[in-house]
Amino acid sequence: VQLQASGGGLVQAGGSLRLSCSGSGGTFSEYGMGWFRQPPEKEREFVAGISRNGGTISYANSIRGRFTISRDNAKNTMYLQMNALKPEDTAVYYCAADERYYVPGREVSDYDYWGQGTQVTVSS
Repeated sequence: VQLQASGGGLVQAGGSLRLSCSGSGGTFSEYGMGWFRQPPEKEREFVAGISRNGGTISYANSIRGRFTISRDNAKNTMYLQMNALKPEDTAVYYCAADERYYVPGREVSDYDYWGQGTQVTVSS
């Protein structure tokens, strides 16, 4: 499956953005999906994951209550609604697909396919 992330941009602290990840070349509903981010000069980190049918969701503690992950299998698209953004949310955000596990993984190695990333910059 090929993944394309979009929706990043520059936003002031407290603002909102919605990221999208569209999939092609595979049956989207057969993949668990996740969002990761990589801040400048730091390791890639888990943000949120969602199971194939959307019934199981997992969030990193740092974004819980501010971000919401969702998916629309009919549109082959996953979303990340980001509210109350903080400067520390600044990063390149990546979407990823997993074809092995039912419960969404929290590790980079749990995912098999990756999108190209979209930059999110939050100014203070």
